[in-house]
Amino acid sequence: MPALPVLVVSVVVLVDVAGGAGMVWLPLLAAGPALAASTNGPRGVLGAGLLAAATGTALGTMHGTPARDLVAVLCALLAVTAASGLASVLRGRRERVLAAVRSVAEAAQQALLQPVPETVGPFRVAVRYSAAAAEARIGGDLYALVPTPHGIRLIVGDVRGKGLPAVGTAALVLGVFREAAHDEPDLLAVVGRIERSLARNLGPDDFVTAVVAGCPGSGHLEVVNCGHAPPLLISASGEVEALEADLAAPPLGLRALSGQAPRLQRLPFAVGEQLLLYTDGVTEARDHAREFYPLADGVARHAGDEPARTLTALHDELLAHVGGRLHDDAALLLLRKESAQEPVSGPPGPSVPEAALHTVTGSPQPATSSAQRVTPPGWIRMP
Repeated sequence: MPALPVLVVSVVVLVDVAGGAGMVWLPLLAAGPALAASTNGPRGVLGAGLLAAATGTALGTMHGTPARDLVAVLCALLAVTAASGLASVLRGRRERVLAAVRSVAEAAQQALLQPVPETVGPFRVAVRYSAAAAEARIGGDLYALVPTPHGIRLIVGDVRGKGLPAVGTAALVLGVFREAAHDEPDLLAVVGRIERSLARNLGPDDFVTAVVAGCPGSGHLEVVNCGHAPPLLISASGEVEALEADLAAPPLGLRALSGQAPRLQRLPFAVGEQLLLYTDGVTEARDHAREFYPLADGVARHAGDEPARTLTALHDELLAHVGGRLHDDAALLLLRKESAQEPVSGPPGPSVPEAALHTVTGSPQPATSSAQRVTPPGWIRMP
């Protein structure tokens, strides 16, 4: 039997015995089964109702309460117990439905936002994602990281709108990105594939802001920003720099309206440097004073050699800033370069195929014998 209804009945008994008020306190016994409906099943509610009825009968008999008044009190207790039992049954059904919805949402999240490995070749990766609708588990923010023959490629984006339509658009973007990332050697061509797909499937007012980045294996970082918040580049010494695009590009799905194509940024990416991609749910999070969360300052405070630890500290600080609950979806993806080796996607073997070698380095390389190769299979050490 739940503790709170028992406590309520006990308090009523103590007050009645101490005050000797008779019928005055007996109606309060109905609070026992009513409270039981919020925490217990039908059996707990029935037990609380029987306890209240037995207690009311005992107190009424002790004080010599007229039979008509005592029957009225017991009938009221019976009615409250029945109503509370029904409420308990309905609450149990809602909880089971909610559990099923959570299970489906978790499966959808795993299919849509596939887990990102902690280590991809010479890179270490960490991701933190929070949906504003806590029970939904998924929302309109998206992220993905794909190892390809052209180096690793990643995307972080934000779909305009909320709910299931936003989730459907996010699924479309991620599906096209994962396919194009393997097929297209040029990062701008990957963005073009996504743009064409969205132009065919989105409404006139729908769009997706996104940053698509890649590490093609030449010791450089490639970034294409389509109307999204600028990524943050964290140097080995901890300095934070926002990678502002030279020319603002429209979000994905709106290129036909503006007639302006995105541009490719190419910059060095050395060992020890990190790239942070995020959505506006992070930078537009406000505290009680309506102040935005200072992401760059937070990164400067918490940046370290462990991406997972850095994002955990940032996420905790973000939740503290907003008072414990975000009002928009928020995604963070942190990529750290650990070594100068560059991964090449493909089946393991004693040598690197010439075509893959040309793709990664960007220029033809002379063939070498297997005895001359000192790098691990599937890897190329850059000069």
